[in-house]
Formats: sequence, C-alpha cells, structure tokens
Amino acid sequence: MELQEIKQKLIETRVELLGILDGLTGEQLNKRKDESSWSIAQICQHLSKTEELYVLAIRTGLQSKEESLVGNKSLDFLLDRSQKIDASEIAKPTDEYLQYQAIIERLNHSRQQLLELLNTIEDPSVLSKRHFKHPVFKEMLLIEWVQSIYMHEQRHIKQIHEMIDGFK
Repeated sequence: MELQEIKQKLIETRVELLGILDGLTGEQLNKRKDESSWSIAQICQHLSKTEELYVLAIRTGLQSKEESLVGNKSLDFLLDRSQKIDASEIAKPTDEYLQYQAIIERLNHSRQQLLELLNTIEDPSVLSKRHFKHPVFKEMLLIEWVQSIYMHEQRHIKQIHEMIDGFK
C-alpha cells in the first residue's frame, strides 16, 4: 500500500472516530463495563499513546541506513476482535477521568506528530526498505508500522461501537 493511500485511511479513520465521540457525555466516555475493561476515554488515551510510540519507532527505523530483509506481513489480524491482543505496559491508559476536549486534544496532538514525521520523508519508498522491531508483532517494515496505526484505530472503533450499543 502506498503512503498516500495510508494517509487517506488515517484521515478517514480519525474522522470516523471523532464523529463517534462527538456528543458523548463525560459519563459515557469514562464508563467501564467492569474493572478489567477500558472506558472509551481510556481507549482513546491508548490510541494517542500508541501513535506517539509509533512515531518514535518509525523515526528510529528511518535512522537506519541498512536495507531490510524483512518481508511484508499481513496486518488483517488487527481487525479481528475475536483475537485479544494485550497492549504493552507502556501503551496502557491511566485511570484518569478525561473530558471530551482533553481526549480530542490528545488525539489531535499524536496525529499531528505522526503527520509531521511522514511529511518530512522525502522518498516514501524508504518506509518499505527499513524495519523496526515491534514489541508484540516482531520485525515490521516501517510502512507496516504506519499502516497498522489506522488498522489499530479501526479495531478500537469496533470496540467503541460495542460499548455504545451497551449503553442503550
């Protein structure tokens, strides 16, 4: 998948997420089904933390001058909500009660960091030639890191829809 296509998917997915969040009350945003579940606010906090961590990983991977021998891998498993994927400790949200505006600011900040990084890449093909080790998914090409951001967000959008359906 080309970087321009991925950027478009990033935009579409974020617009969808923000549309879902719009109009939710602080109570709805911060409500948890149980102690082991995340609230919508925590999911959004996790998304922004993950995106910031991915920016660091991509930046680090870009500093390598070594051509990668890592092959493309399918990321479709990210969309399969029947398979639980545990977040790494560093990407887990806090128990902080977050209002709508704070959530939006965090999401906008992490996305701005990502887009600023992507816009500095003169030759986008380098993303398919460099890799960086993911703590859960192991060796991934940088283009896969970028692609997985919107897919990860789509996964959590499905989760948020399930939660909102539970409010009714």
